[in-house]
Amino acid sequence: MQYRELGRTGFNVSALSFGAWAIGGTWGPVDEAESLAALHRSIELGVNFFDTADVYGDGLSERLLAKLKKETRETIYIATKAGRRLDPHTADGYNRVNLTAFVERSLKNLGTESLDLLQLHCPPTEVYYQPEVFGVLDDLAKAGKIRHYGVSVEKVEEALKAIEFPNVQTVQIIFNMFRLRPAELLFEQVLKRKVGILARVPLASGMLTGKMKAETHFSADDHRAFNRHGESFDRGETFSGVDYALGLEAVEELKKICPSGMSLVQFALRWILMFDAVSCAIPGAKRPSQADENFSAADLPVLSAETMQKVRTVYDHYIKESVHHLW
Repeated sequence: MQYRELGRTGFNVSALSFGAWAIGGTWGPVDEAESLAALHRSIELGVNFFDTADVYGDGLSERLLAKLKKETRETIYIATKAGRRLDPHTADGYNRVNLTAFVERSLKNLGTESLDLLQLHCPPTEVYYQPEVFGVLDDLAKAGKIRHYGVSVEKVEEALKAIEFPNVQTVQIIFNMFRLRPAELLFEQVLKRKVGILARVPLASGMLTGKMKAETHFSADDHRAFNRHGESFDRGETFSGVDYALGLEAVEELKKICPSGMSLVQFALRWILMFDAVSCAIPGAKRPSQADENFSAADLPVLSAETMQKVRTVYDHYIKESVHHLW
């Protein structure tokens, strides 16, 4: 496992870390015992950073991580998110009363007195133009409720605005072989400001595993069945906003350039780690076998410049026109 600095937090985190959305829900059935086994296997493989949110399984994901922390002697860091419990999810809901209540609930779920990292959970764009919201986060940090804070965003523009606030330590953003725009101006700016990048949806909702087909069926409680057009939340969260059939075509081309000795999963994850601005990528794992495949990718050889260019060519030909300008 590689380890990288997470912004200015002082945390050295595993370059491949654990995204805990799937063990909470909206990715099909969840087996809690199997989820815990996947979490423990991740630690055995060197993972020390886990990303969750208060809405993943209505707190289930946070509670599973609390149990993990009790059951391991290793030092681990847990990041969570707040904001999506708002209904309606509007900018004015990001106020002192609500944010404080969300933090208190996460502290209880995680069984801790201070959150390692709190992230605003893809708030409306207007929130990034409200300094008072970040003032509330500063106050929560001063009170010892949170150690550090950052943001999870949908759009590059939101990230660029967020990092203007001096105490934003991290930006979580979708970055993968189907979503290259962050590697342009955003990565340049976060390196200058020493802000950490958490690359989420690194496998494009499983599309980049290479295991999906036109006839693949997703259960009714899986967002890949009910959110392909943004019916429930931002479309970009599901298959990175890429049309399913088009994504399958692009994956076939990526398979042709996948280096020998790597699965497509490992290729996609190793590709992300080629970018210095990335602190960690956060693939999910619902079973120990998925953890094995995901987290071993950090130890694979660097990719050649030729291979990196071929990935870019696939993106430019199949993907760029439909997603690049949107997020």
